[in-house]
Amino acid sequence: MQDGDGLSERQRPTEALLEAKKLKKSFRRGGGIFAGNSNSAEGKNFAAVDGVSLTVAQGETLAIVGESGCGKTTLARMLLRLIEPDAGEILFCGRDLLKLSEADLRAARRRMQMIFQDPFASLNPRMRVGEIVGEPLAIHEAKLSRSERQARTVAMLERVGLKGEALRRYPHEFSGGQRQRIGIARALILRPKLVVADEPVSALDVSIGAQVLLLLQELQSEFGLTYIFISHSLPVVAQMATRIAVMNAGQFVEIGEAEQILKQPANEYTRELLAAVPEAATGS
Repeated sequence: MQDGDGLSERQRPTEALLEAKKLKKSFRRGGGIFAGNSNSAEGKNFAAVDGVSLTVAQGETLAIVGESGCGKTTLARMLLRLIEPDAGEILFCGRDLLKLSEADLRAARRRMQMIFQDPFASLNPRMRVGEIVGEPLAIHEAKLSRSERQARTVAMLERVGLKGEALRRYPHEFSGGQRQRIGIARALILRPKLVVADEPVSALDVSIGAQVLLLLQELQSEFGLTYIFISHSLPVVAQMATRIAVMNAGQFVEIGEAEQILKQPANEYTRELLAAVPEAATGS
């Protein structure tokens, strides 16, 4: 990036961490009695993601923004291979994720984590918080003793603003904002390189969501994280993103530096999204 672009040295990308090339994913539309009727809209495939390519640089926050149903979450899950693409390539640290063995994919996944939208649904209600946050350590660092695993779990819980006594409690004993902090602790316990945050504050009150966004920014600086940030909210994107990709009907219609997208959008769809938001909310 050029000097004078408003980015701090922490934000300034240095090298590609993730590359996706021409990703495609289609789903069956509807079903039921119409599923076998080729002349009906029911039962036909529709492209949720249609030939999307992107590059995410080390240390940046790429926000993918668009209305509900545009393909954002499908794309996010494909990038982590939680959903298999129909076509395309996904390179992480220069390796093709789609060609990795099961063992190599498992090793790669410890460096790629996800923060989910719903802090109520994403935590197992039958597990104590200590088990939830410490589970990735039990899977990926099995040689750790129980006391070592607990110490690291407590340290991470405290870092996201929860007390160590949370270990012994269940998710239902916490507020929505606290549950999202638990989800963040779980995602970061392995110190990943890449975190995909899928609408992480959309289920929270505005004030609580603002606190969570600030926490995510602090953790990015502290741990050197790279974010892919999925959102339908331009005010949220304006706070978090170094670059923005605008998605509509399964495709990127515009991608560029955050300031340029927010202040001088080139695409009509982007302008329509911005027109629906008060100017102050996007920092204009």
